[in-house]
Amino acid sequence: MSSNRLRIGRHSIAGQIYVMTTRCTGQARWFERPEAAEIVVDQFRKMDRSRCTLTLAWVVMPDHIHWMFELRSHSLAYVARRFKSSSALALNRLSRRQGKVWQPGFFDHALRMDEALLRHARYIVGNPIRAGMTDHIGEYKYAWCRWPL
Repeated sequence: MSSNRLRIGRHSIAGQIYVMTTRCTGQARWFERPEAAEIVVDQFRKMDRSRCTLTLAWVVMPDHIHWMFELRSHSLAYVARRFKSSSALALNRLSRRQGKVWQPGFFDHALRMDEALLRHARYIVGNPIRAGMTDHIGEYKYAWCRWPL
């Protein structure tokens, strides 16, 4: 289903907390290279500095990312488009190539205030453990959470 069809009836709400997941095209393992993972981390920070988001947790896995943030301005679609576009340009520049980095669209989940934010943050930073990349939260360099877990 196209991402436009997934958006029917959905609204972006400033102040709402979202978890966004997006994958690399063809499940390419772009982020096994530390320099590539750093580009994505830098994009999270740039989105915060531009006041589009307030990041709460993230993980950069070899072929996808999970990002938990409070939407500050613009729409969720705008934030996703800007993040993916900026990071793809930088990643292509790093690799001296052209082409798609990200699959079209993204998956998002709006968290209700009564949902446990820490539970979602633990899920995000726990991805490397479930993938067998590390044994403990806090060991994987490309995972971060605002709260101590």
